[in-house]
Amino acid sequence: MGIVAGLDSSPDFTRIVVCDADTGAVLRQGYAPHPLESPEGGGWPADVDPQAWLLSLGEAAGGGLLEGVQAIGVSAQANSVVPLDAQGNTVRPAMVGGDKRSQVAAADLIDALGGREAWAQAVGSVPQTAQPVTKLRWLARSEPEAAARTAVLLQAHDWLVWQLLGRPVRRTTDRGGASGTGYWSAASGGYRPDLVELALGHQAMLPEVIGPADAAGTTPEGLLISAGTGETQAAAFGLGIGLGDAVVSLGASGSVMAVHPEALVDQYGMITSLADATGMHLPVVTTLNAVRALRGTAELLGVPDLESLSELAMKSTPGSHGLVLLPYLEGERTPNLPHTAGTLAGLRRESMRPEHLARAAFEGMLCGLADALDVLRGRGVDVRRVFLLGAAAELPAVQAAAPMLFGTQVVVPQPADYAAIGAARQAAWALGVSQGTLDPRTPPVWQGAVAQVLEPGEELAVGQAVRQQFVSVREQTHPGAL
Repeated sequence: MGIVAGLDSSPDFTRIVVCDADTGAVLRQGYAPHPLESPEGGGWPADVDPQAWLLSLGEAAGGGLLEGVQAIGVSAQANSVVPLDAQGNTVRPAMVGGDKRSQVAAADLIDALGGREAWAQAVGSVPQTAQPVTKLRWLARSEPEAAARTAVLLQAHDWLVWQLLGRPVRRTTDRGGASGTGYWSAASGGYRPDLVELALGHQAMLPEVIGPADAAGTTPEGLLISAGTGETQAAAFGLGIGLGDAVVSLGASGSVMAVHPEALVDQYGMITSLADATGMHLPVVTTLNAVRALRGTAELLGVPDLESLSELAMKSTPGSHGLVLLPYLEGERTPNLPHTAGTLAGLRRESMRPEHLARAAFEGMLCGLADALDVLRGRGVDVRRVFLLGAAAELPAVQAAAPMLFGTQVVVPQPADYAAIGAARQAAWALGVSQGTLDPRTPPVWQGAVAQVLEPGEELAVGQAVRQQFVSVREQTHPGAL
């Protein structure tokens, strides 16, 4: 079939991979940081001029990187809003990422529709600070003039696709991107314009949601542009996960997602019902505390880094000599305990040793994520293996404990640009469908991620005992929280 490219515009850089359309083998790569100024206090700004994305895209694609490429897929950071006026110009900088400004707006919206369950029924998720619908409410309240001029709403990947196609009249998105907005329902497959009006104060034009294998268009030079999708969906597609697979991401906070044939509605708002990039669904459960619990423990124990903390933890044994850490250091979302704090239980003289606390931190983090996995399992989601992502997945203490605590096979893929690879795979799909060589219901089969495979083996019963120890402390401390 030829060669295709995948472009991932993440919060701080653009990465491009050029792949063989048949096998997925990566042939060339490009990279460029976004030309953004970091705000005072560090971290990325909540407002970004989208032109920065185009500038880094141009730089990443330099040196003839895209020569011979027949199709491009675009992945970009989720939870971004690019508000445009009637002429297609940006009304204000794009609002991106988890935005603390929107906390009051999220609470307002939940009340305005009649509570968490009403939102879950409407669009499969309860408004959170990062979601576009919440940012629109903030915009209407804080910048009413900009809100009034907003005529079109796009997300980052929608805007980039539109720019690559030369800003045509038709604007498109995909199910994956639309499902994170808070005004599109994965269950019904349709927009809720009334929720846009509830948030923004008036209606706005929304991009057409096209199918996973559809093309958004073709450039004048004949380059096919696929539908594009959000970064989460692209990474899942790049990893090649399917039914029976879950992905656990270890960042400062954690997330658990799994492929499922239908949209899940969760009245408690613990499950965010996303669509994936293949026509299936991708329910997600997040925890506020993952690697931040490890970093906090490392600081407390005076060890220099997570590798040293892992080494220390390996000197302990499963169950940490009875020490249990509920790692709710930032409050917690799963279970829904926003104002709580962490708990260290099981202190005895013999357990008060650095290696036992180190082990308890790893077990507490993984048990918290196992709780999130159980939320999905409790709703009928099949989990036969878990893909473990993030730098912390390489730590020996994580790899020793995860299979027994999750109770299933654990796959640790080698680090790679999975979102960009997923975007390229989508491009290959759209190209194959346009040429009549691929079925629009079946994506191309690419070589899987190179990975370590870890089995729980004989440790399974030990892991169940450690989980039970954690669950007992959670239930005593926060009865009925899950």
